[in-house]
Amino acid sequence: MLRPLLIALQFLTRLPLPKNILKKTDYSPEQLGKSVLMYPIVGLLIGVILVLILMGISSFAAHVQPIIIGAVLLFSWVMLTGALHLDGLSDSADAWIGGYGDRDKTLAIMKDPYCGPAGVSIIVITLLIKFAVLTTMSSQSWISLLISPVIARSAILVLFMTTPYVRKQGIGSLHAEHLPKFFAGLILLLVIVACGYFLQLKVLWLLLAVVVVFLLLRYFMVSRIGGTTGDTAGAMVEVVEVVVLLALVLL
Repeated sequence: MLRPLLIALQFLTRLPLPKNILKKTDYSPEQLGKSVLMYPIVGLLIGVILVLILMGISSFAAHVQPIIIGAVLLFSWVMLTGALHLDGLSDSADAWIGGYGDRDKTLAIMKDPYCGPAGVSIIVITLLIKFAVLTTMSSQSWISLLISPVIARSAILVLFMTTPYVRKQGIGSLHAEHLPKFFAGLILLLVIVACGYFLQLKVLWLLLAVVVVFLLLRYFMVSRIGGTTGDTAGAMVEVVEVVVLLALVLL
């Protein structure tokens, strides 16, 4: 499973990988599908890096202002992902506002490389909420940083398992089509058990919040465009991350 993991890291992050570690033959439809199974692991890696950054700041600068901690964590988070999911969130917001309920127009706007006012606004709002939550982080609240990226990327597995992929030539079509659903279900179960280990009964409230938001987002996708795209999947990742962070702060 090394190749699928490397493909997932290359696709979802900007972490440096050895040059030519993957060949063209490695990007077969089967390997692309298996790479989706690695998304929660990539989320875990992102979470571990963020936790290490938080611990480092807390250890070497005990009296640093919370606003600085929030800024460093947010900057690191965006750099780790290359703003990939923020781009999907922006494109989806522009498409939903500018599409006026029309499926074809919505899909066309998503392909537009330019960012409109709705896209800019939703990015600013999302980053502001994340920043506000991250300013409350301390070395004792590391679990929020660890779990949030994992659950958000696990949601992609559920989305691809339950929702048609609209663009047959889209970047994620092969990922969704060749996703091994049985193993995806096992991984989702492991994620839930692991979260339950850390959060105990609180995990029930967290999962309820995530499920409600997931169902709402899926409803919007299916009712407007008949399924999902890479942009809407990325948008979902950002929204779920915010929901998890907020839920854990409230809990």
